[in-house]
Amino acid sequence: MNLDVEFAIPYGPGIQPPLKGIKILDLTRVLAGPTCTMLLADLGADVIKVEEVTRGDDTRSWHPPSAPIIPSAPNVSNHLPPESAYFMAVNRNKRSITVNFKTPEGLDIVKKLVKSSDILVENFVSGKLATMGLGWDDCHKINEKLIYASITGYGQTGPYRVAAGYDVIIEGEAGLMHITGEPDRPPCKVGVATTDIATGLYAHGAIMAALISRQQTGTGVWIDCNLFETQIAGLANIASNYLIAGQEASRHGTAHPSIVPYQVFPCKDGFLMIGAGNNKQFRLLAEKVLNQPSLADDPKFSTNEARVKHRAELVGIISDTLLKENRNHWLERFTGLGVPFGPINNIKQTFEHPQALARQVTVDVEHSRAGKIKLVAPAVAYNGQKMPVRLPPPWLSEHTTEVMEELGYAAEEIEELRQRGVI
Repeated sequence: MNLDVEFAIPYGPGIQPPLKGIKILDLTRVLAGPTCTMLLADLGADVIKVEEVTRGDDTRSWHPPSAPIIPSAPNVSNHLPPESAYFMAVNRNKRSITVNFKTPEGLDIVKKLVKSSDILVENFVSGKLATMGLGWDDCHKINEKLIYASITGYGQTGPYRVAAGYDVIIEGEAGLMHITGEPDRPPCKVGVATTDIATGLYAHGAIMAALISRQQTGTGVWIDCNLFETQIAGLANIASNYLIAGQEASRHGTAHPSIVPYQVFPCKDGFLMIGAGNNKQFRLLAEKVLNQPSLADDPKFSTNEARVKHRAELVGIISDTLLKENRNHWLERFTGLGVPFGPINNIKQTFEHPQALARQVTVDVEHSRAGKIKLVAPAVAYNGQKMPVRLPPPWLSEHTTEVMEELGYAAEEIEELRQRGVI
């Protein structure tokens, strides 16, 4: 595809990291919570990720795939497995410490972190931390300015408050899976954990709002964020269709229930997404791409209402035509016409996309155990500059000694606590 792309990014001076000086106690694991804290870390916050002493975050064991271990990896990390690709995806710019806070000494360490932190983010089952002396009320007494963000499956109240939250379960329970998949096939999960990711984004935004609130009031906030309500909010127009008009949703695959053609079509060596959302776009598709101008004047296809009525026939005509040539042929025909279109790219093609290259969507980072690795870069630029990746995803307990020293522990105390399995 010939695209007139300017590959040089017009990056300017950027901005200073707005959360520099903000300290975050991260008691989360897996995806929703770590996504939230990573976004805050990207903005300059000092995120201290507290992990279980022997295994750490669950996703550390979710491999393969994993990064290779280089010969110069620190000797103190030799007992650890390779760094999993999953963990690396959502833990850049953080420091890792390991603490068994089921022990009195470990609980004391975490409480010291609570006292010195601006924000605590946790994703334990509702009420669990309170039984350990680390609930909102407990932490608020220690630090009245603390912003305490709870990320759960279903929220802090209601009959499901103590149920664990799993992305794929919430997808089914909160409507998303019902509308995902082909109409004649069973419901299908989305290819990535979108409910978890969206919840992390909601929590990140809520914490930023709470920081502003604290500036105004001088006191902390308890944030109640959960997968269930996040997913319901994410139903968008589908939810509104039901609430306003009582219209139940159904599965349409890649098609649109009210617009035709608006779906994925096969070609000789791949697939294309085409979205002719109005009569002008359909005429351009018929005349300039398909070389079948009569379609635009055929009463069965001349209006969107007619095209919806005769969906199967029109989809068959378009599919038969596109199957005669390869994908690049059709991409060339579409380019510049104003008809929405795009290739269905695999992951390799996504990262090789000229726009991805132009926008520098990946960043090279040096990792002490894995060497040079590639990560997805932060997605937002400020005055033309993305926030830097200051720290690679940490290996388990990489910063325990460093953080313990900052809390005032002497070397002898740190070693004793380590020998006893407290840290």
